[in-house]
Amino acid sequence: MKKLSMDELNRLNVNEFKKQDKIPLVVVLDNIRSLNNIGSVFRTSDAFRVEAIYLCGITACPPHREIHKTALGATESVDWKYFASTKDAISLLKKENYQIIGIEQTNDSVSLLNYVSKGKSAVIFGNEVEGVDEQILDLCDQYIEIPQEGTKHSLNISVCAGIVIWHFYSQLGANA
Repeated sequence: MKKLSMDELNRLNVNEFKKQDKIPLVVVLDNIRSLNNIGSVFRTSDAFRVEAIYLCGITACPPHREIHKTALGATESVDWKYFASTKDAISLLKKENYQIIGIEQTNDSVSLLNYVSKGKSAVIFGNEVEGVDEQILDLCDQYIEIPQEGTKHSLNISVCAGIVIWHFYSQLGANA
């Protein structure tokens, strides 16, 4: 066993990454307060070729030193837009025929284990304390939740995003 060097990993540079096909997934961050969570979502989105990240409301935007700590340059490779209102982001996504999916525990949620992507999707992750805003949930086409069996009823947003993004990547883009 030999650990691979950075050269042996043969990673793309930012310009090469920008030219690559992306999976048809937009990540929407609805009022995320932690800069580390935002950076982590950028890094995960880079790893799995996410089309774009929409930063909404109080969600901070790059460039920011605290976002960069966890993004490690992914703010340069992943396309992103800022919207003062999450509703405005959803309105644009609906016009572009995206399936709007709230990542939240609701009475209508589908388990991520059973979810099969049907193409262009936008997944909405909510605030660390409040989750996805109720008014935003009303605009969603569907809801997905990650099954959990421990004593806690939620996951950190960056962990949740990693799981959900991986699920979409495994269906829409793995080895593409």
